[in-house]
Amino acid sequence: MQEQKRKMETTAAERALAEAEERRRKAKPLDLPPEINGRKGPEPTRYGDWENKGIASDF
Repeated sequence: MQEQKRKMETTAAERALAEAEERRRKAKPLDLPPEINGRKGPEPTRYGDWENKGIASDF
């Protein structure tokens, strides 16, 4: 019984991953204008924190 439930969860997870991959493949790339005087490196809001002059602040 436990293994059958686990197999169903695995099948559902595989199906969800396949659907997500299909959506990513069909998605159009973003055509964003370049940022002027923006921060260098990775987008801080994506990682949930900011660092400026050695002082980090999380939000």
